[in-house]
Amino acid sequence: MSQRKIIHIDMDAFYASVEQRDRPEYRGRPIAVGYDGPRGVVATASYEARPYGVHSALSSVLAKRLCPELIFVPARFDVYKAVSRQIRAIFGEYTELVEPLSLDEAFLDVSHVRSATLVAREIKAHILAETGLTASAGISVNKMLAKIASDYRKPDGLFTIPPERIEEFVAGLPVERFFGIGEVTAEKMHRLGIRTGADLRLWNEAALVQQFGKAGHSYYGYARGIDEREVTPNRVRKSLGAETTFAEDTDDRERLRLELSAVREEVWNRVMRHEFRGKTVVLKLKFDNFRQITRSKTLFTPVDSAETLRRVSEELLAAADFHGRKIRLIGLTVGNSPEACPECVQLRFDFGNPET
Repeated sequence: MSQRKIIHIDMDAFYASVEQRDRPEYRGRPIAVGYDGPRGVVATASYEARPYGVHSALSSVLAKRLCPELIFVPARFDVYKAVSRQIRAIFGEYTELVEPLSLDEAFLDVSHVRSATLVAREIKAHILAETGLTASAGISVNKMLAKIASDYRKPDGLFTIPPERIEEFVAGLPVERFFGIGEVTAEKMHRLGIRTGADLRLWNEAALVQQFGKAGHSYYGYARGIDEREVTPNRVRKSLGAETTFAEDTDDRERLRLELSAVREEVWNRVMRHEFRGKTVVLKLKFDNFRQITRSKTLFTPVDSAETLRRVSEELLAAADFHGRKIRLIGLTVGNSPEACPECVQLRFDFGNPET
């Protein structure tokens, strides 16, 4: 089985950052989103407040004591939800496999792309351009490692844990940083002499289960950088695709044709591996201003050969008008399977304008 490529995106101090974006007078100042009262609790603190020890779930009274200059801002959840929808729409441009964890974080499975790190960098830039907010991204081969990585260089961070570094990285990791190990569990581990991933790896699975119950199975895997959980968007897959983001934008059609060839080979391999039947071929081009167009063609019968996919994809690329802009990403998808859409048999072209 091919190795997964997982991205964890986590917005930086999300609620507080939205407030600082919308209220210039809050920028650069310590703020807390929450209720300033005897029974109030901090929902999110800005990065200016965190050096004082102010953090989410802290009582407002204690937060004010730690940081007398702290400004409390009432939560505006309707605004946060609207921004979250913007961000999720951006995720959807890169993969169907998105698993939101909350309004401000999600896992993305981008196993179909050549470089998950380039895609993560692209997503961060896209979020900033679209919302004015920064996000941190972690990239690795599973959810556990990706989530750890996203917290590694906050704020506005990007950190990749490649396969060849997993063993070394996990060995030096404090147990508090592992997924699902909270304060109480960490304290118990410390009492048992387990302080790092290397310590945890010395324990066999049966002993961990005896000490920590069913969670011991997960801890055994985590100590070895193993996490088999899939990104679960709870949606039926209707397409298979692949794409690649370029290190430098280009309008060279010959280079784009070569890049498309590599993407197409990956798509065809996935179509064959999953025995997927789709009638619609979609070419995606993303421009240097983050706008994108698609060109699609729906056949009367499912794509049945690599040659058919080559012919149709090259026709779509040749017909695409770049409107004088350079390309930063090219993608190809086979979708519209007969099972998902039995009535979709017509020929269709999508002529979007990248300037709109």
